[in-house]
Amino acid sequence: MHDSPYSLTEARALFELAQAEPMETGALRGLLDVDAGYLSRILTRFEADGLIVRERSAADARKQVIRLSEAGLTVFRALDARSAEQVERLLAGLGETAQERLVAGMAAVRQALGEPGRPEPYMIRAPRTGDLSWVAYRHAELYHRDYGWGTEFEQLVSRIVGGLDLSRDRGWIAEAGGERVGSVFCEHGDGVTAKLRLLLVEPSARGLGLGRRLVEECVRHAKDAGHQRITLWTRDCLVSARRIYAAAGFVLESGEQGTENGIELVDEMWTLDL
Repeated sequence: MHDSPYSLTEARALFELAQAEPMETGALRGLLDVDAGYLSRILTRFEADGLIVRERSAADARKQVIRLSEAGLTVFRALDARSAEQVERLLAGLGETAQERLVAGMAAVRQALGEPGRPEPYMIRAPRTGDLSWVAYRHAELYHRDYGWGTEFEQLVSRIVGGLDLSRDRGWIAEAGGERVGSVFCEHGDGVTAKLRLLLVEPSARGLGLGRRLVEECVRHAKDAGHQRITLWTRDCLVSARRIYAAAGFVLESGEQGTENGIELVDEMWTLDL
């Protein structure tokens, strides 16, 4: 492997030993998923090459523990560096979009094979090219799926997105595992009253407190920009979003009966004094 005299399994054994304190042979065999005879031959070779030190377990003298020697650490570091160089060469030929797809795919594999229920860490960043189209697209898809709203709502969202001026207004895009999972925007309006727009959290990212975090970013920005209040438009059926707004201090100012795709609902205006 990597122009060394060691096979992939042997390199994997060096890797596992480098990640741990002295390890029992049984634990190493479980990690490598090899039979006892094969592991014994690997360890005999390592010992002959001066890569490992064998000792009796302090907890149970019947068991043997292994650790890498200084020579073993040197060999592992060389293999690790060559592996990193190989990955770097592979990625160097990929453009930014292809790299993002690769990272997203790796994240999906980790999530599928990782601990069940483990939340994916997220980051919040400024909008980039392509984000506005994604915001309009995901609003249309999710609200059609969950509430039956049709193309008229999609056109409405598109007009709101198209009315944003990111040289003046501000926006935040949330990412997790290399994928977009949320959005919110702050329209500066007349300089006195700001508008919170287009709050969205993907179903896969709900329950992480992301919606609250995005609203906090928008409110903080509006306050720092000198606005006296911030308003938002929502609908009575959006229970989770309304709960987030109320927790952030917004109060319901008015409601008006309306319809969307033939479905009756109440359009609401909420306000927060800054």
